[in-house]
Amino acid sequence: MNLVVAMTGASGALAAKLLIEKSQWPVTLVASKMGRVVYEQEVGSFKDLEVMASTVWKDGDLTATIASGSVPTVGMVILPCSANTLGKVGAGIADSLVTRAAHCQLKEGRKLVLCVREAPWTLINTQSAATVAAAGGTIMPISPPFYMAKGRDPNEVSIVEMLSYYVDHVLSLFGQEPPRTWADVR
Repeated sequence: MNLVVAMTGASGALAAKLLIEKSQWPVTLVASKMGRVVYEQEVGSFKDLEVMASTVWKDGDLTATIASGSVPTVGMVILPCSANTLGKVGAGIADSLVTRAAHCQLKEGRKLVLCVREAPWTLINTQSAATVAAAGGTIMPISPPFYMAKGRDPNEVSIVEMLSYYVDHVLSLFGQEPPRTWADVR
C-alpha cells in the first residue's frame, strides 16, 4: 500500500521532500497548483520531486485512484497544508484531488495528518482544525522538535536537520520507527 502525500501552497515544501525520501512505503504524490509553485520557489524543480514518488496525480484529476475510498492506502499526509486546504477539509469540501483524497481517508477511518504551516491562526483556522480532529484527522503544525538538538551549538543545527526530525515524527504516526527519539537525547 502507498502513503499519499499531498502538497498545498504553504511554505515548508522541503519537509515534503524529506518525508518522501524517508518513507518506508511507496508514495503517491499529488500537489495543488500553488503547492507546485511553492516547491519550486523553496526547493527546486518539481519534476525532480515527482521522480521520487511511485505514482503522481494532478490535483484536478478526480478519476485518480486516491479519489476513491475503495482503494486502500497507509493513510495520507498533507505537507505543507495551507490554511485554505485546512478550511476545505474541515468544511467537507472535496473540489480537488487533494481535498477529495483527504475526505476518503476520513470516511474510511484511515490516518490523515495535516501539517499546517500558517501562523498566526485565526478563530476560523482553529475551528477548522477542531472539526478535522473531531472527524479523526490529526493536526500537526510544522513545528520542529527543537529538543532533538539538545546539547548542540544552535549555530550548527541546520533547517534540513530540524525538518528531518519533524518528518520522522510525522512518519511515526503511521507506524514507521523513528531513527531517534527524545529517549535518545535526553
